[in-house]
Amino acid sequence: MNPPIQQPVFLIETHKIGVNPFQPRKYFDEEKLKELASSIREYGILQPLVVTKVEEVTDTGTNVRYELIAGERRWRASQLVGLERVPAIIKNVGLDRERLEMAIVENVQRADLNPIESARAYSRLQDEFQLTQREIAARIGKSRESVANCMRLLNLPTVIQEAVSMGQVGESQARLLLSVDDIQQQELLFADILKNNLSVRELKGKIDYLKSIGRKKEPGEQQRMGPLFDPETESIKKQLEETLGTPVKVERAGDHGKITIEYSTMDDLKALLGRLGHQDAQSEFAPPSETTLAEAEAQSEPDTFDERIEERHYGPEHSDDSGGVPPVDLPTDQAGLPTQSESEEPEFTI
Repeated sequence: MNPPIQQPVFLIETHKIGVNPFQPRKYFDEEKLKELASSIREYGILQPLVVTKVEEVTDTGTNVRYELIAGERRWRASQLVGLERVPAIIKNVGLDRERLEMAIVENVQRADLNPIESARAYSRLQDEFQLTQREIAARIGKSRESVANCMRLLNLPTVIQEAVSMGQVGESQARLLLSVDDIQQQELLFADILKNNLSVRELKGKIDYLKSIGRKKEPGEQQRMGPLFDPETESIKKQLEETLGTPVKVERAGDHGKITIEYSTMDDLKALLGRLGHQDAQSEFAPPSETTLAEAEAQSEPDTFDERIEERHYGPEHSDDSGGVPPVDLPTDQAGLPTQSESEEPEFTI
């Protein structure tokens, strides 16, 4: 393997360097710039910038300035530090397309571009310089499929593109959102990602569910119930769980659905009824004590034989003082017990 060609490095005045109008990178994290500035202040610039020379003819002569091809972060951080000169490699680049290509290649090789910046740069090569996706891929050393998939990210709503640029949404998640045709659903899922920090797997599960309820059902097929994805409904679900103190499962099919409240023991169920405002939840489910049973039996059992006779004839409501109803005179024997002839029927009924 041949050793890399050593290119001369020049010290160029910082104020003579300008931003490349074809620079694909647009987003720079201010905090990371400050961190880089601290590193440069202590160790200097370890990797030279890459620039191209631009000569401008004026009435007084020729002015020379430089445009960045790669290293804009280092250049910005150097300005924060106050460096008067920075190390740079000068490359001769003529055509605008070549300047854009070189800027893309330099950034791609350093993994400096986020997915949206790469997609916009590829789109610019395609729209302004009429390059095909295959030609773009050949120039930057990637596959055509990789270029095509990256460019599709520009079909997402602008707010989602910006979130991808800032690293709030990953490229894999963004590609999954592209599989949802409805923009409103894309935005709902996007809000769910930000609020609940969804993983790629969780997001895919929600999208699969959306597709399952959105497809046309076969005759006689029941619509499958599934978990809600709506962030507002998820918030209500969490409020229910906090209020009830137990897991709650929410399922829906179309515009209707069901809520399942889980409990582990009877004590949990009693506590749950109490939280729902059922005041007698504890006593209603408590088993009767022996004392309660004995009292109930004592109240329902007549004390004497005469009371039992009266209760059988008049009913329990007339067993004592029943509003002046006269007792029945029955023939008795010497012991005072009622008698009954063999041919006679009793005068009371059971």
